[in-house]
Amino acid sequence: MALRKLASEAATGLGVRWAAAPVASSSSTKTAIASVFSRGFATVMDGFKYAKSHEYVNMDGDVATIGISDFAQSELGDVVYVELPEVGSELTKGETFGVVESVKAASDVYAPVSGEVVEVNESLSDDPSKVNSEPFEGGWMMKVKVSDASDADALLDAKAYEAHCESGGH
Repeated sequence: MALRKLASEAATGLGVRWAAAPVASSSSTKTAIASVFSRGFATVMDGFKYAKSHEYVNMDGDVATIGISDFAQSELGDVVYVELPEVGSELTKGETFGVVESVKAASDVYAPVSGEVVEVNESLSDDPSKVNSEPFEGGWMMKVKVSDASDADALLDAKAYEAHCESGGH
């Protein structure tokens, strides 16, 4: 119980949602522990918006910082290469804008909003593992001047995205 309280306080202080597996009785302890270790445990940031294809959007005025979610990077495994669009490129919501390659697979990345690319995270060329180690901080992919604010409004909030991931949404 002390660990649960500590985890809850730390998550709340960081503005992160988390959920611990419930432990109903000592006879179900082994099952509960097994379920915690067998499923991925991903961070979902409050205030961010998420596409069902696992890209996130963090709006700051009319500029969206875009990357792949913690859930997505954990499913991919160790990221070894990231292909991003050029600054000035126009993105259309739902269309691919790049590729993330990991030791497991290569995956297209889709634009969660439409707009113009105003900045790309050049540091990912030298260190693509930032997508794994800090997907919301140093692992962001690009910044986009959003052409239609309703694009972001139509995305999932943190709670809905968390439910999407828990339901096996891929």
